[in-house]
Amino acid sequence: MSRPSSTYRVQLTPDFGFAQVAAIAGYLRDLGVSHVYLSPVLQATPGSLHGYDVTDHSRIREEFGGATGFREMAQQLAAHDLGVVVDIVPNHMNTVNAQFWSVLKHGAASPYANWFDIDWSEGKVALPVLGDETDPYVDGDVLRYHEHAFPYPGHYQLVDWREGPGYRRFFDVSSLIGLRVEDPAVLFATHEVIFWLLDEGMVDGLRVDHPDGLADPRGYLDRLRARAGETWTVVEKILIGPERLPGDWACDGTTGYDVLNRVNGLFVDPAGKEPLVRLFTDLTGQPAEYRPVMARAKREVLDLFFGAEVARLAKAAGQDPDAVRELLAAMPVYRAYVVPGEPPPPESVEIVELAAEACSPAVLPLAREVLYGGADAIVRFQQTCGPVMAKGVEDTALYRWFPLACLNEVGGEPDAFGVGVEEFHDYCAELRPYTMTTLSTHDTKRSEDVRARLSVLSEMPEEWAAAVASWSSEVSFDPCLDYLAWQNLMAAWPISVERFAEYLLKAAREAKTSISWINPDPSYERGLREFAAAAVRQPVGEFTEHIEPYAMSNSLGAKLVQLMMPGVPDVYQGNETTDFSLVDPDNRRPVTYPRKPESAWDAAKLLVTTQALRLRRRLGGAAPYLPLWAEGPAASHVIAFARGERPRAVAVATRLPVRLAATGWGTTSLTLPAGTWRDLLTGGLHTGRIPLAHLLGQYPVALLERHDL
Repeated sequence: MSRPSSTYRVQLTPDFGFAQVAAIAGYLRDLGVSHVYLSPVLQATPGSLHGYDVTDHSRIREEFGGATGFREMAQQLAAHDLGVVVDIVPNHMNTVNAQFWSVLKHGAASPYANWFDIDWSEGKVALPVLGDETDPYVDGDVLRYHEHAFPYPGHYQLVDWREGPGYRRFFDVSSLIGLRVEDPAVLFATHEVIFWLLDEGMVDGLRVDHPDGLADPRGYLDRLRARAGETWTVVEKILIGPERLPGDWACDGTTGYDVLNRVNGLFVDPAGKEPLVRLFTDLTGQPAEYRPVMARAKREVLDLFFGAEVARLAKAAGQDPDAVRELLAAMPVYRAYVVPGEPPPPESVEIVELAAEACSPAVLPLAREVLYGGADAIVRFQQTCGPVMAKGVEDTALYRWFPLACLNEVGGEPDAFGVGVEEFHDYCAELRPYTMTTLSTHDTKRSEDVRARLSVLSEMPEEWAAAVASWSSEVSFDPCLDYLAWQNLMAAWPISVERFAEYLLKAAREAKTSISWINPDPSYERGLREFAAAAVRQPVGEFTEHIEPYAMSNSLGAKLVQLMMPGVPDVYQGNETTDFSLVDPDNRRPVTYPRKPESAWDAAKLLVTTQALRLRRRLGGAAPYLPLWAEGPAASHVIAFARGERPRAVAVATRLPVRLAATGWGTTSLTLPAGTWRDLLTGGLHTGRIPLAHLLGQYPVALLERHDL
């Protein structure tokens, strides 16, 4: 098949495998997608609900139906004109696997010793599993400790679970060991099933998980393309602010977090920043500036989780560990794109030097080393930046600084309020034509419709502050958490006490201000659950109902823009209708098919999604993008653009609906490109200059297709 016109992300689980995907083929085809985008399909830890903990690269996961089930699913999808995109995990695998067992048993003499990124300097591999007074015991040729088993004797040493392991891992997860896919033999061995699926024509596209963990992402993508040909490939690369994907990476683009944050920003009012930051600081006592909070969080996680990584990098660079910690904490992005043996790109030099300037003079020799030094220092530094950003920002700072929580997204900057229309058009003009676009994923901090409700608060901060004051006067618990709780309770409403309490427990553990994953406090956690139950009894739903028309406008507008802008739009499972999920595992709950509208918002979102996806199939790929500009007093409240040669499609969306409601559209109008246009949502025909009050009279969005072709 050709490259996708759109994808639909499905989270495979032991209860929703290949047969269940095949059963919804007709539904997905009618929805308008061209490809089903599957979470990882290789053999993983038994019962895994995500699949990123691969245990055997030679097998398709039996719980999903195995190789036979995959083939049958692919045939059923193909019969409905649907292709398959798979999520692959080149960076790491679960430590419970046959290859690592061989390494633990035979050490560097194992035929699989080159598979893993292991520090052999101590002669044995440190395994951080010990956690209580229980002693390991020998059981034949196996050493057992609780649920753990290891070959006995072997080339390893069991250490305290809080210590870092003797190998590169995924972030701070010691049960996920880093793979050396820079070795061609390792790449082939860990991709043999994926290449077979491509060769058999059962897979049309690849989503590459966490490329920042690789020693050489560019080299990996070059080798992948050499073997897989022009297979559509996107990478889960988190880009911050003005950062762009390197032009020499052999892929079609990112998985869309950069797009998500810009689309989200279109519906946030910059005027709300000052009052919402003031409300946040008054309620929490936190600083008014985000950057110091982020820097402190990164320093803390370096001390908490990354001692082994810092020590290994310091040794490779010949520098003091304190300098290593300081520079890592100052890095503003996940990777600096330096390749050993090549002159560092000017952008990389600027990134590292600016970070070093924010540090003490002792960091300067280290900065030179990670730009111009030995291969090991350069690569180790690249591979450590990502985990520090992920744990320090995504999993700590974003849970500490939250004046408007819809901005606290992966790759987002919570102090950046709003994206202007002109800025958005300029961004679209430079997008790769086949990059992925998204609004919700299995890793987003909250779903797109939760964010649509939160965006409304930027237009009514005083009214929101009064509501929070009223609820807080009745129920309070932890100043560092309460305001985040009220935002998410309102935006995810209605939500059960159990779901809400589980979200707050995760938020508190990630924030690490009162409890953490490694420092629990039963008394605090009991109090938090009591707070959740009491908070749900407050009249929060009345506020949610009050803002619903504006939230619906934001939701439909963001969805239409994402589906019609340049790129390959992805729909996360169930988000063709409204979805009010919070961070995982909440957003990975089972989805019932077919999706049936239960509200006017549901019906409108399903209509917009279906018509836009079907139109994208008719448009084909890489259709030109043409900004359109409204004229009149409310022109700033609309985002509009055309797509296609001799434009064939026009998308129009309302933005900042609360302020618009005070004035109305008035005489504001939009001039359509030449021709007659049919609104796919209402059936109406339009031509020439159209008053927006007329065009957007039934829905806050319009999707037009040229009628006279």
